[in-house]
Amino acid sequence: MNADIVRAVAEDGPSILQLLRSVELPVDSLLDHLDTAFVARFDGRIVGCAALETYDDGALLRSVAVAPTVQGQAIGRRLTEAAIGLAESRGAPAVYLLTTTAARYFRKLGFVPITRAQVPASVQESVEFRSACPASAEVLRRVLGAN
Repeated sequence: MNADIVRAVAEDGPSILQLLRSVELPVDSLLDHLDTAFVARFDGRIVGCAALETYDDGALLRSVAVAPTVQGQAIGRRLTEAAIGLAESRGAPAVYLLTTTAARYFRKLGFVPITRAQVPASVQESVEFRSACPASAEVLRRVLGAN
């Protein structure tokens, strides 16, 4: 399968929310970040998504999901790289994420574990950090560019 990775549009919102709920990921405030989200489309349907929240001193990668029927085809990696590319183009020094299940996967994509205290204050103000993800979630960071 060769899914197209494209920027999300407003009409994608319901399909993205449905996908996230189906894989039990938080949907809190996601629709506020559709302008910095990506989707994977195949045969007219959304089979994956990733969103980026940008802040003054970093970016938060969130809502990376791939439909179970198409996992294992590098769609998640391609979505993640698209979001990281957007963060780089916006001058973010690093991308952060929270996960309870996929730390090993994201380590393979260059993310390293850090403590919550190492995350910039502006990123910690996100809904993901404040309430959507449990305190037990692992925090990872990928430093971008020469920063």
